[in-house]
Order: sequence, then structure tokens, then C-alpha cells
Amino acid sequence: QFLRVTKQYLPHVARLCLISTFLEDGIRMWFQWSEQRDYIDGTWNCGYFLASVFVFLNLFGQLSGCILVLSRNFVQYACFGLFGIIALQTIAYSILWDLKFLMR
Repeated sequence: QFLRVTKQYLPHVARLCLISTFLEDGIRMWFQWSEQRDYIDGTWNCGYFLASVFVFLNLFGQLSGCILVLSRNFVQYACFGLFGIIALQTIAYSILWDLKFLMR
């Protein structure tokens, strides 16, 4: 009985659970814009403009990917985009060599 009632909502909930990390990170970047920009600028010494572009690409890539996955439009491209964000963050935040972070 429960499955019959909730069957139509489960795919949406499952998709929301799968992209929740990206959604949270994108929203956090919106609210912590200056901290993220200053961190990238301090780490890479690239200037405020390039650091802002990086943070914007992260924010836009994550939120647009989440919206596309939830709306079931271009899901394959959205997943590739989110994977690209993961690769970009791995390099930019120097977490490739942080074994403790990678194991977590």
C-alpha cells in the first residue's frame, strides 16, 4: 500500500539524494563567495578576477547540473558536467594528494 502511494515520488527523491552534495556545495559557494574567491586567489595567486571566474564556474556548473538532473533534461550531459566539476575541484583545491580526504 505504501509503495503504491509513494511510487511516483521515489524517483524524484532518489535524484535529489544523489545530487544533494552538489546542491549543498553550490548554495554554500553562493553564500561564501568572498571566502572561496580569497582561498583560490591565495592558493594559486591568480588574482581576484580569475578566482571569481573559477568560483562562478563552480557555482554555475553545480547548480545548473542539479537543475538539469532534477528536471530530467539532458541528464547525461549534466552528469558529465558534474563529473567535470569534481575533476576541477580536485585540482584546484589540491585534494588529489590528500589521502585522508580521498578515503573519506
